[in-house]
Amino acid sequence: MSSLLNTDKEYFDWVKDIIIRYRRGQIKAAVKVNQELLSFYWDLGRDIVEMKADSKWGEGFYKNLSADLCAKLPDVKGFSETNLKYVRYFYSIYNQFFIIRPQLGDKLRKILFSIPWGHHKVLLDKFKNNPEKALFFIRKAQEQNWSRAVLLNFVDTDLYERSGKAVSNFTETLPAPQSDLAQEITKDPYNFNFLTLDKKYNEKDLKDALISNVSKFLIEMGKGFAYMGSEYRLVVGETEQFLDLLFYNAVAHCYVVVEVKTTKFEASFLGQLSAYVSCANHLLKRDGDNPTIGLLICKSKDNVFAQYSLEGYNQPLGISGFEGVNLLPEDYKHSLPSIEEIENELMEKD
Repeated sequence: MSSLLNTDKEYFDWVKDIIIRYRRGQIKAAVKVNQELLSFYWDLGRDIVEMKADSKWGEGFYKNLSADLCAKLPDVKGFSETNLKYVRYFYSIYNQFFIIRPQLGDKLRKILFSIPWGHHKVLLDKFKNNPEKALFFIRKAQEQNWSRAVLLNFVDTDLYERSGKAVSNFTETLPAPQSDLAQEITKDPYNFNFLTLDKKYNEKDLKDALISNVSKFLIEMGKGFAYMGSEYRLVVGETEQFLDLLFYNAVAHCYVVVEVKTTKFEASFLGQLSAYVSCANHLLKRDGDNPTIGLLICKSKDNVFAQYSLEGYNQPLGISGFEGVNLLPEDYKHSLPSIEEIENELMEKD
């Protein structure tokens, strides 16, 4: 009976729908459980801080509280001495935002309670004395659904310092809400530490390596970026133009043309990028899309010269640097045995 049902498309689709609905329920339940746990921790942290419990009951307060709670609730995890200290930090560090920005209370609470407790402990360890930076990473982890491993990776890449830092003319070329969003989706510099290249790599080598690691490249690009292609062909009049890299950003609702240069920024690079942005607007942009953005990623740049160079353009353009490419030593290839050497060695063993 079961095998016959499995060949019936209506039955198969129904079973598939049941599984999807169940999984959704599981996710919702897990999210709800996490929110309730963090809400409980928040209230407990508030109690400890407002009652001045650690000073009122002395040096052994956390140890005693842990022992009492574990004795009364033996099946409940989360009442270790260490975790109780995290709970106090959790409240005391982030409560200041509710004092400074009371009008954002509900929104801040929703953001704070959106990521797992394990993520929070990572951030409390790293940024106990920098709550702004901790909150930045909470937002990023929530927006992009980062696992703890991905969060740890970005915590160690100066993402906070790099986000929204491209030199750009977005304020002059885009309306206020979109210009802010366009700036927000940029970084400076971009970190390409997931690449390993020969010391003599050129632009083609770099672009090929980025595409070969496109999943990691997209993570570095940030929220909402979808990869559309490399050497993306556009037929413009009687000519063909090839865009280095083309993305669509679902948050900014626009195409993003990326040109990669392995040299220091030169003003002439902007002319080509501006032309590509114009072509993309004419040939790719559809109703509902915002104006295309151009992003030039160079090996390095002089920020003042880059900003001055942008003044002559009415297309929205940004300029960033990149760093972090792992370089092979000059004699790396020579240190590897050739195919002929390997074959000769195998023949000798035979």
